[in-house]
Amino acid sequence: MEGNAAQHIAYFFLVGIPGLENFHCWISILVCLLFVLTLLGNSIIITSIKLEPSLHQPMYFFLCMLAMNDMCLTCSAALKMLGIFWLDAHWIDFDVCLTQMFFIHTLCIMESAILVAMAFDRFVAICIPLRYASILTTPMVIKTGLVGLSRAILMIMPCPLFIKRLLYYTKYVLNHAYCEHMTVVKVASANTDVNRIYGILVALSVAVFDLMLIATSYIKILQAVFRLSSQRACSKALGTCVAHVCTILAFYTPALFSFLTHHFGKNVPPSAHIIFAILYLLVSPTVNPLVYGVKTKQIRDRVKTLFSSHIKYSIYY
Repeated sequence: MEGNAAQHIAYFFLVGIPGLENFHCWISILVCLLFVLTLLGNSIIITSIKLEPSLHQPMYFFLCMLAMNDMCLTCSAALKMLGIFWLDAHWIDFDVCLTQMFFIHTLCIMESAILVAMAFDRFVAICIPLRYASILTTPMVIKTGLVGLSRAILMIMPCPLFIKRLLYYTKYVLNHAYCEHMTVVKVASANTDVNRIYGILVALSVAVFDLMLIATSYIKILQAVFRLSSQRACSKALGTCVAHVCTILAFYTPALFSFLTHHFGKNVPPSAHIIFAILYLLVSPTVNPLVYGVKTKQIRDRVKTLFSSHIKYSIYY
């Protein structure tokens, strides 16, 4: 592998899951299943919200953003993984690798921003319901989404630019199933302190800042709920937050585990870290539509209507 004028190798070699190469075929079945369920489930969520007028509310607009973000995130990672597992397509162009890395990390930060927005939506709906319609207008929802996307892009953009300045001579094997920032940085033939410090700062700032905002929202929500005199009203208010809490746990739990093992878990086998990194990207997008589909009556009813109409159409023809 010869370096070009910028001292970059032309391609990286993605191993997949080191140590488990013999099981790639079986692992690919799980990856493919999660990929298909993510696309199907989130497409149903978006279609249901679009067709059901009663769901044209800020909470469900944020849910649409989450569904679209989840589909893009899964496609960014899963397609290359399946290429590795099924077709032995391990080689990836240097710039394509950086592009994949940019999209994956940008979409992860965007996901976190959407979860913060959804927590704020529940805070306004429960704590100051009389101002809900005036605060969370459609333009406000759109601006919130654009701010979250802009933040994600601005925070991740320096990562590929910093990597571009690094020298890559002979190390081109990435012990991973997709192009992850620290994995790419570790094989560089140069001082990578700037890259490592920036990567840690971005991860910590997003996690700490966003989790603090989410925690603050839910502390206020719980305070407001426990002040309610009616047990029924209390249960209803908490019930509206259950789906969001499940989504938060499904996203942040594997994400934090992956981050901690990557930076501090020296005794954790590489295969374990990579499996969690894969689950981090694939499980949450699969779980989200299931959680919201089960918890939201209007979505359940709309899904039943869609499927019953499809069945009648198939029988008729």
